[in-house]
Amino acid sequence: MILLSFDTEEFDVPREHGVNFSLEDGMKVSTIGTNRILDVLKQNGVRATFFCTGNFAEHAPEVMQRIMREGHEVACHGVDHWQPKETDFALSKQIVEHVTGRQVYGYRQPRMFPVSDEEIEKAGYHYNSSLNPAFIPGRYMHLTEPRTWFMKGKVMQIPASVTPWLRFPLFWLALHNLPESLYHRLVLHTLQQDGYFVTYFHPWEFYDLKEHPEFKMPFIIKNHSGRQMMQRLDRLIKMLKNHQKEFITFDEFYARHSQTAK
Repeated sequence: MILLSFDTEEFDVPREHGVNFSLEDGMKVSTIGTNRILDVLKQNGVRATFFCTGNFAEHAPEVMQRIMREGHEVACHGVDHWQPKETDFALSKQIVEHVTGRQVYGYRQPRMFPVSDEEIEKAGYHYNSSLNPAFIPGRYMHLTEPRTWFMKGKVMQIPASVTPWLRFPLFWLALHNLPESLYHRLVLHTLQQDGYFVTYFHPWEFYDLKEHPEFKMPFIIKNHSGRQMMQRLDRLIKMLKNHQKEFITFDEFYARHSQTAK
């Protein structure tokens, strides 16, 4: 099973590098990127889960409608990506449900920062995907956390996939920078070990970042961005389909596995 996901947020990475970047500018980048992602998914006939910030949902309702119209799941990703708060999960749910007219069951905190599992459960979420169980200096220090899904109270925790032994992260940066053949082998090895694979990307990765030096983006982020990233995602999906792997949403994964934890 493949749990493909996208942290659908306003682009704010230039702000991390001292660039004055407005919400309007960030939304332009992310709207283009999200539509490119949706084009790739549609061409391949697969579904995914889109973790959306309140900002994105409110400022791109037409994109939100396309996400739902094409059969994907909408989940929550905080309110303002630049200033995430531990209490955003409740307001995020309120905003996204208002925009979509649908009940939302999943949450992922911006930058995968910690959140209160008790409050997540109280807000009515079924699952939380706010954990990258890897060691990435300056970002994630989670080598002692479970590597695969587990329950905390009534909430299913669905970590991003890492390799079984060295816990090498298989998220977006890996596909940007590793040789594709190596990345594909690591994904298949993890799938064989775990029986499923969880990864995530961002809309702004599918924007042509190399054409904008004013963004001051590090090479490892803009490497193979834009249409090159569309091609890499397309080839990853085709490889997994050739191996007869099923693409499902996070809530479908929850529905299939939550009963086994009781």
